[in-house]
Amino acid sequence: MSSANPVCPKDFDWSKHYPIVAKDSPKCVEFLDIGCGYGGLLVELAPMFPDQLMLGIEIRVKVSDYVRDRIDALRKTHEGKYGNISVIRTNAMKFLPNYFEKAQLSKLFFLYPDPHFKKKKHKWRIINTNLLAEYAYVLRPGGLVYTITDVIAMNEWMVSHLSAHPLFERVTQEELEQDPIVPKLYQSTEEGKKVYRNKARGENHGDGEVRVAVFRRRPDPPRTHAATA
Repeated sequence: MSSANPVCPKDFDWSKHYPIVAKDSPKCVEFLDIGCGYGGLLVELAPMFPDQLMLGIEIRVKVSDYVRDRIDALRKTHEGKYGNISVIRTNAMKFLPNYFEKAQLSKLFFLYPDPHFKKKKHKWRIINTNLLAEYAYVLRPGGLVYTITDVIAMNEWMVSHLSAHPLFERVTQEELEQDPIVPKLYQSTEEGKKVYRNKARGENHGDGEVRVAVFRRRPDPPRTHAATA
C-alpha cells in the first residue's frame, strides 16, 4: 500500500491497494476520508459498504504506516474482508486531482480537522475557498461532504464556506437522521473518542459540543454558449 504521487489518476495502480480489484479494473475509489488519522472510520464503514472502495489520506508517516499495518492485520484475521479499504500518505491540499477523476467520489469525510486557531494559519484549514473547488471537482453531483468537530469556530468556518459555495447545499436534519453513516462519525476516530473521554471527565478542550454538518454536491449549472453574430 505504498504510494508515490501519480501525474494523473490513470497512472495510479489501485489493484496494489485493494485485493478485490484486478489490474486495469474500472472499479474505483468512491469514499474518501481526508486526514483519516488511525483509520477508525474506514474500519467502521468497510463491512457496511463491502462493495465500495474506500481510501484514507494521511500526511503523517507514522500514522499512515499504522493504518496500513492495521488494515493488513484485519485482512489476515478476517479472511475475505476489509479488502475494500486502504490508505495512502500524501498531502490532500496539493495532490487530490492527481488521484481522482472528475465526479469520481460519492462521499468525502472531514472528521475533527485541525482548527488551526491562529488567524495567520487559517489558510491551512482543510476546508477553504480554493480547496472547495477541488472537492467539487472530484465529488459527483448528489455526493456528500461530511464534517464533524467539537470546536464551534471550526464548525462555523466549515459551514460558512460550504454554504457560500454555489455547488454545495446543506443536508437537512431529517436526512441526517436517516443516514446510517452519521452515527459512525462521532466516535469512530481516535480524535472523536478523545473528545468524548474528555467530556466524561469534564475536560473539554474544544467547546464541549460535537457538531455535524453534511453538504450535498449540487449539479453543475448548464453551460451557456456565447451568442454568435
